[in-house]
Amino acid sequence: QLQFVESGGGLVQPGTSLRLSCEASEASGFYFSNYFLNWVRQAPGKGLEWVSEINPSGAITNYADFVKGRFTISRDNGKKTLYLQMNILKPEDTAVYYCAISHTGLWRGRGTQVIVSS
Repeated sequence: QLQFVESGGGLVQPGTSLRLSCEASEASGFYFSNYFLNWVRQAPGKGLEWVSEINPSGAITNYADFVKGRFTISRDNGKKTLYLQMNILKPEDTAVYYCAISHTGLWRGRGTQVIVSS
């Protein structure tokens, strides 16, 4: 399978931006460039919530309504890395963010914490 390591989180003020990264390691027979990839998140005390997805080539993206127009997902298959550019952050974006191969968080890593607070 793929193993993911998320990074780039932190404590930021509302209205600012962060860029998350997710680097993948490939096991034999599993190739980063073959997979749809997702960002999911888990806010304190809540369940996993799907945020965004991108197809293997990077040409097609989808977003949850609550991040449309603010977040941008992208990928670099050569670097085996997934990104999430987060703009106009809101306190309700506070969560641990994970990359995964499914909307339900399959194969997700340890995550990266994002705290949006003034």
